[in-house]
Amino acid sequence: MEIKQFIGSRKFYSKMFSVMIPVLIQNVITNFVNLLDNIMVGQIGTEPMSGVAIVNQLFFVFSLCMFAAVAAAGIFTAQYYGKGDHEGVRATMRLKFWAAALIAVIAFAVLLLFNEKLISLFLHEGKEDLDLQAAFSYAKDYLGIMYLQIIPFAVIQVYAGTLRDTGETMLPMKAGIAAVLINLVFNYIFIFGKLGFPAMGVKGAAVATVIARLSECAIVVIRTHVRKAELSFVSQLYSTLRVPGGLVRDVTKMGMPLLMNELLWSSGMTILNQCYSMRGLEVVSATNIASTITNLFFCAVLSMGSTVSIMVGQRLGAGELEQAVDDDRKLIAFAVVMCSVVGGVMLLLAPQIPKAYNTSDSVRTLAARLIMVSACMMPFTAYTTTCYFTLRSGGKTIITFLFDSVYVWVLCIPAAFILSRFTEMKILPMYCIVQSLEFIKCVIGYFFLKSRKWVNNLVA
Repeated sequence: MEIKQFIGSRKFYSKMFSVMIPVLIQNVITNFVNLLDNIMVGQIGTEPMSGVAIVNQLFFVFSLCMFAAVAAAGIFTAQYYGKGDHEGVRATMRLKFWAAALIAVIAFAVLLLFNEKLISLFLHEGKEDLDLQAAFSYAKDYLGIMYLQIIPFAVIQVYAGTLRDTGETMLPMKAGIAAVLINLVFNYIFIFGKLGFPAMGVKGAAVATVIARLSECAIVVIRTHVRKAELSFVSQLYSTLRVPGGLVRDVTKMGMPLLMNELLWSSGMTILNQCYSMRGLEVVSATNIASTITNLFFCAVLSMGSTVSIMVGQRLGAGELEQAVDDDRKLIAFAVVMCSVVGGVMLLLAPQIPKAYNTSDSVRTLAARLIMVSACMMPFTAYTTTCYFTLRSGGKTIITFLFDSVYVWVLCIPAAFILSRFTEMKILPMYCIVQSLEFIKCVIGYFFLKSRKWVNNLVA
């Protein structure tokens, strides 16, 4: 292929940036405030930070399952919108409500019944003399309040997901910015006891998160319905909650592999972190710092993934199949180049950022080295992530399941499990070995894209 086949026109990049930038800004601000939130909790000590990190790892599984439940119908939302079928968009949004409600109920039940057992999986003695019981208590306190954010989070995903699928990325971005700023302010007030409030520590961080989530939900829902003349799919949205049986069948057929993929992938990531935690509670703190900082830079990857899903999905829904292939190739090329630069910046800053945490030098040093490993993998992660969103945009959710979850459970988890249980290998080389398995995924992704099995119009 000639190099020009990977480079788009000015019009192409104008459209790409119009979709990507709002998503990127929202993700960057959200993760930057999460970083500040993390640092604030880290000022209390290593045990509180570890307790919060464990609970957030559990909510990570819930959030990705919620994302998958909504995204399954979102595949059809993007294509219905590309076709100009607003009733189809309304039907998919109603289906998202039912799916989100089901995931929320399951999350409540699992966290209420098994919270102590799940938290205990991450608590192990290490080289430093840290109080495991204190970390357990902090985790319980934090989780006891965080239950309240499950329902508003579900509603946000339904509305924001539908808005993004139809190309409206500004409203979710603005709501997200407002929410993270609210979270930041109330974190400062409640964690440290400012403006006459008592210092609540990790409980204050949880209260701030719930307030921010409720605020974001209110902004997204109210602003969406205020603009119903412009966002025509909102009109008569609640005239019925019934969903056509054919749509339920089609979304379930494609959505179950997607939901299972996110469930297995997110739980797989949690198990990987549990394997790493076998090297001690200080590793939990270091991986928490590293993942929080890495997620900030990873926003570039996710924003390009969302852009691929929206732009390619709308092309496919409009029946412009060859244009979808061409757009996808250029989007992936841009993502790899951009994330190579982002990875370079991340590599340079890695030794400095962990110094903001009130923890031991050994935890800071380990966190910096873990960040460096993630920085080196950034362009490869960009490629596999955009491959995943490409396959998903064409409805090939069984292939995405094989590409994502099977890869984690067949390669990554066995490697981490064996190295953590049956060897004395230190955490850094173990982490490097597991991360390097991404190279195999790159090769698999290349052949999946080349097959063109994902080039499908689902709403013809």
